[in-house]
Amino acid sequence: MSNSFYEVKVVEVGEDAPLMFEEKMMILFNDTVPADLKSISVVHDGDSLTQDIKAGDEMVINDEPFKILFVGKKANETMKELGHATFNFNGDSHSELPGTVCLEQKQIPEVNEKMIISFRR
Repeated sequence: MSNSFYEVKVVEVGEDAPLMFEEKMMILFNDTVPADLKSISVVHDGDSLTQDIKAGDEMVINDEPFKILFVGKKANETMKELGHATFNFNGDSHSELPGTVCLEQKQIPEVNEKMIISFRR
């Protein structure tokens, strides 16, 4: 797996985002993030997603790969429109929430401004 099809640079990490990381979640948004969600979000500079994220792809955070196990039916739509989805690092292969992407259960690395988050297949 080395073909990166979507790459974003983190421009801001909300002050409460680490609390979400403790819950094994990362909320990703581009600069359209609503003010009431900004404090819990990882804000990025990415353009619109051009290829759908699929189960079997990998999300790479600071060179650490995470296998994608499930993609909710609305997640690609919101990634294309808002650069937004909720990424749950819980090891589940299903979610009732349509905007959720589930990944293998591993510790989320420290997320900082200017770091790259990418998706590859």
